[in-house]
Amino acid sequence: MAAQLRLEKVTPDNVLDACRLKVAPEQERFVAPVARSLAEAYADPEKAWPRLVYDGDRLVAFVMAFFDVRFGLKGPADPEDRLRSGLWRLAVAADEQGKGYGRFAVDAVCEEILRRGQKRVTVTWGQGEHGPEEFYLRLGFRRTGEMSGDQVVGETDLPRR
Repeated sequence: MAAQLRLEKVTPDNVLDACRLKVAPEQERFVAPVARSLAEAYADPEKAWPRLVYDGDRLVAFVMAFFDVRFGLKGPADPEDRLRSGLWRLAVAADEQGKGYGRFAVDAVCEEILRRGQKRVTVTWGQGEHGPEEFYLRLGFRRTGEMSGDQVVGETDLPRR
């Protein structure tokens, strides 16, 4: 992985490139297209934090976080009935996977959530072959026992090791 990694806001100059970013075909059922994510971010800008990951001048990934959200979960009762912040979407370009860009994006989301005063990061994922579960577990997320629709809810505490 190059040392030129950085996050950029989505702008009129890069939005079309962002919308062209595609994950591997076998992963498409696990992540919404970037265009849908950007539409959701536009509709709820107080909650959404969309960013593009660049390696030098090359767009390699899209990540979107959410902040301070309560959402209906099926599973163990949340004794804190707390607001949650976490990773909403992650899409690494098909030909750029396995190079550390996903880890960089997740770390950036964790840093932003910590900067905003939260001590826990939430993520949800679909289960199945070619799904992201092992990736999130390797990054230190653990299953909470809760479900959000048909997606597993995972969390990790901040700061991470």
